[in-house]
Amino acid sequence: MPSRRLELVHQDELRTALADGTRALHEAGDLQASRDSFERAYRLAERADDAESMALAALGLAGLWVAERRTVASTVLLEARLQHVLTLLDPHSALALRVRTRLAGEADYSRGTHAAVLAALDEVRSLGDPELLAEALRIAHHCLLGPEHVIVRRELAVELTKASFRTERHSDLLMGLLWQTADAYCAGDPHAGRLLGELKDHLGQRDHLAVGFVASAIDVMLAIRAGRFDEAEALAAVCASRGAAAGDADHEWWSAAQLVTIRWYQGRLAELLPMLHDRVHSPVLSAVDNSAVAALAVAAALSGDRPQAASALAALCGSDLAALPRSSSWLVTMNGVVEAAYLLDEAGVADRAYELLRPHAHLPMVGSLGVTCFGSVRQALGVAALTSGQPDLAIEHLTAAVQHNLALAHWPALVASRQRLAQALARRASPGDAEAARRELDAAATEAASAGLPTPGRAETGPSAAAAEEASCQRAGRKWRLTLGHRSVLVEDSIGLGHLAVLIASPRHEIRAADLVAGLAGRTRALPDQPERARVAVGKAIRRALARITEADSVIGEHLRQTVHTGVHCSYWPG
Repeated sequence: MPSRRLELVHQDELRTALADGTRALHEAGDLQASRDSFERAYRLAERADDAESMALAALGLAGLWVAERRTVASTVLLEARLQHVLTLLDPHSALALRVRTRLAGEADYSRGTHAAVLAALDEVRSLGDPELLAEALRIAHHCLLGPEHVIVRRELAVELTKASFRTERHSDLLMGLLWQTADAYCAGDPHAGRLLGELKDHLGQRDHLAVGFVASAIDVMLAIRAGRFDEAEALAAVCASRGAAAGDADHEWWSAAQLVTIRWYQGRLAELLPMLHDRVHSPVLSAVDNSAVAALAVAAALSGDRPQAASALAALCGSDLAALPRSSSWLVTMNGVVEAAYLLDEAGVADRAYELLRPHAHLPMVGSLGVTCFGSVRQALGVAALTSGQPDLAIEHLTAAVQHNLALAHWPALVASRQRLAQALARRASPGDAEAARRELDAAATEAASAGLPTPGRAETGPSAAAAEEASCQRAGRKWRLTLGHRSVLVEDSIGLGHLAVLIASPRHEIRAADLVAGLAGRTRALPDQPERARVAVGKAIRRALARITEADSVIGEHLRQTVHTGVHCSYWPG
C-alpha cells in the first residue's frame, strides 16, 4: 500500500517543495514564501506516507522565530502536526530531537517559561550537530526574552554566531548578529551601535527580509531616542512595509507600538485611543504581549475615561501583577502600568510595580527586539515612588534616570525625567527644592530646544517662565478641557474646576474667595461676612481639582498648580 501511494507523488516535486521552503527561509528570509512551500511539501509528504519529509515540512512551517503562528487555529494545527510526526519517527533520531525541541520551545514561550527548551538544548549540544544546535539556540533564545535573562541571552547569541561558521548558513550568522545587537540594546550596552553597524554590513552584502525587518525597527527606536519624531514616523511606515514583505506577523503591532511611543513623548497619546481599542483584541498579537493593554490604560486615563483606564489596569494586574509573563515587552508594559497607576492614583499598584521593577533599575525599557524604548527603568521607579507618596525615593530614582537617559542619548526620556524630577522636588518642598526644580526645568527646556523637541511646560520655573505659556480651561460637554501649549486633556467636572476656569480667564486680577463661591467673578458682595470660610472652601475645591488634573496630565497639573501659587494668571492662592 505505501508503495502505491508513493507512486501518486512525484519525489522530485516533494524535494523541490522542501528545497524551496528552506531557501526562502534561510537565504531570503521570506517567511510567507517559506510557509507556502512547506505547506505544499507537508501535503505531498502526507500523501506519500513519507514521515521524514513530513517532519521536515512541519519544522519548516514553524518558521525562523518562535510563535510565528498567532491565531488559535493555526497554532493548534502546527502543534498537532509536530506531535503527529513525532509518533512516526525513531524517538532516538536527531530529527525526532529537532521536533521535540521545537515543541518544547513553542510550549515554553506560550507559558512564559524556559526549562523544557533549555533541557532540550543541553541534549542537542551533546550530539554535536551544528545545524541542529543553531536551530535549538534560536528557539531557546526566543524563550528567554525577560529582563532577568539578558546575560544568559547574550551568551546564547554568541554561541549561535560561533555555530554559524560551522553550518555555513548565512541566516545563522545573521541571526547570531541580530540577537547580539538586540540584546546589547536591551542591556543598555554603549557599544550596541557597533553591533548594529556590523549587522547592516552583512545585510548590505546579502539581504534577508526577516532579519532586515528587525534591523529597520531598531532604526525607528534610535530615531525616537534622538527626538526625530517625523523621521521616526516615516521609518516606522518603512519598517511596517518590510515586515509585511517578510510575512512577519509582528509588522502591524510593532509600527503601532512605535507610534504609541512617539505620541507618548509628544503628549498626544490620547489621540490613539480608538486604535488601541482595536489593537488590544487583535489576533496577531503575541500571547505574552500585554503592552497594548498598558498603552490603552494610559491613553484612556489621559483622555479622562477613568472607568476604561481602571478596567485595563485591573486586567493587567489580575490577582497579582507578578503573573504577567516576562516577555520581551514586559518592561514597556510595566512602564505603562506605572504611568496608569500614577494617573489613577493607585498607590497599591504602584508599590507592587516598584517591587517587581527594582531588580532591573540598571536597564533601559526597551520593547521587543529593540523596537522601541521608554528610557531608564529608574524613570518608572521614580514615578511609582511619586504615586505612593515617597518623594525622597522618587527624587533618588529620577536623579539617576536623568543620568541614565543622558547616557542612552534618549532625549525625549531625558526631558521627561527632568520634568518628573522637578515635580518630585516641588512635592517634597524642602529648603532649596524650589530652586532645584527650576534648574531641572530650565535644563529640560534647553535640552528639548537643542534636540528640536516640543518645548515642555515651564510653569514650575517661576513667574517669568510660566507667563510664556498660557493655559486655558473650557467646558467640553459635561467635562472640562485643559490646554497648555500643545498638550490637552479632558477632566471630569467638579466645583474646583469652575473656580479654576474663572482664575485662568482673569489673569492678574484680584478675585475674592467669596466671589468664587458665589460664582460671581469680579463682584464683592457675596458672602461678605464669611471671608475665611469661603477662602477655605475654595481652597479645598481647587486643591481637589488640581489633583484631578494632575492625575490626567502631570505637566498641565503642575503648570496650573504653580500658576495659581505664584500668581502669574491670578493673585489668589487657596491656602
